[in-house]
Amino acid sequence: MTVVDERPATPAEAPRRRPNRVLALLRNSWRQLTSMRTALVLLFLLAVAAIPGSVLPQRNISPEKVREYFADHPDLAPRLDQIGGFDVFSSVWFSAIYLLLFISLIGCITPRLRDHVRALRAKPPAAPKRLDRLPQHAVLAAPAGGAAAIAEVLRRRRWRVTVRGDEVSAEKGYFKESGNLLFHSSLVVVLIGVALGSWFGWSGNRLLVAGEEKAFCNTRQQYAEAKLGPRVDSARLPGFCLTLDQFQARFLESGQPEYFNATVTVEEPGRATRTADFSVNSPLRLDGASVYLLGHGYAPVIRYTDRYGRSQVSAEPFLTTGDMGLTSEGLAAFPDANVDPATGKRDSDLQVAFTGLYLPTAPDSPPYVRSQYPTERNPALNLVAYRGNLGLDAGIPGSVYELDQRQVRMGKVKQVGEKVLKQGETWKLDDGTTVEFLGTRSYVTLSVRHDPGSTLLLVSCGTLLLGLMGALFGRRRRVFFRVMPDGSAAPGSATPTSGSSLVEVGGLPRTDYPGFADEFAQLVAAVSGDGRPDDERAGTERTDRAAAREGTE
Repeated sequence: MTVVDERPATPAEAPRRRPNRVLALLRNSWRQLTSMRTALVLLFLLAVAAIPGSVLPQRNISPEKVREYFADHPDLAPRLDQIGGFDVFSSVWFSAIYLLLFISLIGCITPRLRDHVRALRAKPPAAPKRLDRLPQHAVLAAPAGGAAAIAEVLRRRRWRVTVRGDEVSAEKGYFKESGNLLFHSSLVVVLIGVALGSWFGWSGNRLLVAGEEKAFCNTRQQYAEAKLGPRVDSARLPGFCLTLDQFQARFLESGQPEYFNATVTVEEPGRATRTADFSVNSPLRLDGASVYLLGHGYAPVIRYTDRYGRSQVSAEPFLTTGDMGLTSEGLAAFPDANVDPATGKRDSDLQVAFTGLYLPTAPDSPPYVRSQYPTERNPALNLVAYRGNLGLDAGIPGSVYELDQRQVRMGKVKQVGEKVLKQGETWKLDDGTTVEFLGTRSYVTLSVRHDPGSTLLLVSCGTLLLGLMGALFGRRRRVFFRVMPDGSAAPGSATPTSGSSLVEVGGLPRTDYPGFADEFAQLVAAVSGDGRPDDERAGTERTDRAAAREGTE
């Protein structure tokens, strides 16, 4: 009978019990956190947590779209902002999942790695007493040389072998656990590489027009979109400048792109100015950054002459609409038009802007709404003229590629005409001013990036795939051979054998391995030298004798 002490804890005993409970709670929490099930759950949560970062606009990537989202959803946007919906990847809850997954994977890998190293250094275990109870079993005649000859056959087949007297133990298939550990270790390194790229990496996008006198220099202010990691100082970005000299493109007759190449002039501090070529699959490598070619388009060159005879030229890029013919749309604004040369005063109500649709290969007849081919075989520019206060002096951020429709709705900007111009043609507006389509310049879309974790990610992803292949296709198994001397009893028989000694063989797959029976039979055949184990020969002889008796009867 067990006697239970139900006395209440004395004041001296209570402090000793509380730390024990706290330690037990911490120990159990650590075990739960470092279990493989928890790691899988955290990995799933990390994937789910990344969905809002793909669906919602992110403030560090596109602040303009975030402002648009606030304008379109005035009630929902502030609530999403409170929980970090527009800064998902730098939010507290995403970082917590990321950190817990990192700790969980390390906690899972460390003890398994220790056990695996111990298993690799250990010798295969001794043979069990009853080999006939193993899943695979055979008896064959002992080869010349006994246990040493058996061990030599196994070593040629890349088994780890240990000889203990007349017993041979062999094991194979450690690559499965090695691959499993390599896979999970590589996953940890992938997380480290992603973290390095997120903290110390930066990227920016920029449209670069050919023939611009002013070069693009690597400063945050000159990017259309820029993303800097929290550990990146914008004042310490690599100092280089690029000027687009030429862009070449070839297309198939179907309109599919065949060849893109950009030629730029590169200026780097401490180095001579040089010319470099790069293409879509061959980026430009600079000191501390890589420049990728994402796409290209056209920037129509438009000359506007106001009522005072002053001419201004615009060569703003027109953004492609996404069709194969590179149909593009954009805006050419002239806020400084119609300035009185006598007084120097500018009438904001006489500002001029043109929205346009550019077709590199326009159809022969209207409607002129879609280009038929991406190169300039029959260029045409469909312009819509507007006059009024463009709202550029209000200090409100806006897009340089489209007209502020708020000014149009309020009646401050009015449409004054529409016309399709071919290259070299001039259009005279109602107030006597003129606009001329001079031609186009090519532009390229560049992505400038620096990711310190990219090499680490590449290597770890490669080792991750290798580890996965080993974990999926590796099979751990063991075989045991016992050489029985002359006169010993065969397994399952009380009668001693006479003549040559026998070898009892047993095989055990440590994992699910449907093909182990065939491999075991081949191994037994290789050891016996005649392709069949003794019990198979005995079975064949018994079948022959039975058939002979039936024939006699």
